[in-house]
Formats: sequence, C-alpha cells, structure tokens
Amino acid sequence: MERGEATYPGSKLKQQLEGFLSPALNNRVEYRAQGYRYLPDKPGVCYIMVDKKNILNMNDKTNAIRWYQTELEIKNDPDIQIPISNEDIEAIRKNTKGTVPEDRLIVMARSRKSTAHAKALLSAQVSLSKSNFIVVANKYLSTSIEESIESHDIVLNILALVDRRVGKKRVLNMAGQMKFKHPIVQYFYELRRSA
Repeated sequence: MERGEATYPGSKLKQQLEGFLSPALNNRVEYRAQGYRYLPDKPGVCYIMVDKKNILNMNDKTNAIRWYQTELEIKNDPDIQIPISNEDIEAIRKNTKGTVPEDRLIVMARSRKSTAHAKALLSAQVSLSKSNFIVVANKYLSTSIEESIESHDIVLNILALVDRRVGKKRVLNMAGQMKFKHPIVQYFYELRRSA
C-alpha cells in the first residue's frame, strides 16, 4: 500500500458488489465505501448512487422517487393498482356469510388487499431507514437471487436488480411483480430494464 492511500472498512465488500454489477450499469451505479449506514437526517450520506446522485435520500425533495409518510398516502396513490382475484372476493364473501352485495364485496376485497400492501410498503421503507448496508449487503452475498428479489427488503431487491447474474430476459419477465414493490425498487428496475 502506498503511503497516504486511504482504506475504508467495507472496501472489500464494495469490490465484491461491484463485481456482480451488470456491465450495462458499470459507470452509472456506484457503491460508496464510506457512510454505509443510512441516516435520514444526513442527506449527504448514502451507499448507492446513480449517475453521481444520492438516489436513496428520502429527504431530497428534488428526487423523483416517491417516499411515503403514511399508509393512507400509499392507499390513495393512483399509480398503485391492486388486482383483485376471485379468491379475494370469496374470502370476503365467506367472512360476511354471503349477506353483502357483489359490488360491495369487490370494494371490500380491494380495500383489504390495499391495506395489506400499504402496510408492507411502509414497513419496507421504515426498515430501509434503519438498515445497516454492510449487514444487508453481506446477507445478499450469501442469499440466492430469487430470495433477494422476493424479499420485502428494499436493499436486497435493488442489489438483485442490478446484478449481472439476472439476465435481460428475466428482468423483462419481472414487470408484473415490480408493480407491487416500493417506488425506489421500481426505479432500479426501470434503470436496469432500460440499460
């Protein structure tokens, strides 16, 4: 090591993650070696940047990513369309013992599913604000891609989406499941899809 050369804890982790980065995103996505802990009150501290911009900053009002404050805000988001299956309607019909009109069953099923979705999204966002990137990144390195994509952990989702082991065809086939992910995960999905 040259004199005066800086080393940081996590630089090996940074190299490992960069080794898995999709070649199409090589000069666009960057993992920072410093400030790995997400701190909502410190806007300059972040661990994933896109095009030199701190993309995971919840407090940046110029950021195009939507960060939710409440479950109601998620439920009222017109961009979130929750599909209702016959099973969802049947579950409500069973709970109400068949005394509710069909159109009301659909409304109730959508509301129930929307509430569950809002809770999951807000919970994932809260977990992100408390997460330690080094811990999550190390978990990612020892977890299958499938588990990382299916996870409710935003960082695991993002790391999987930018991973070179996830091919273009597979990325395109994930469009349906990405509709239910947090807007930041959707952002990285679109970034990878368009790369």
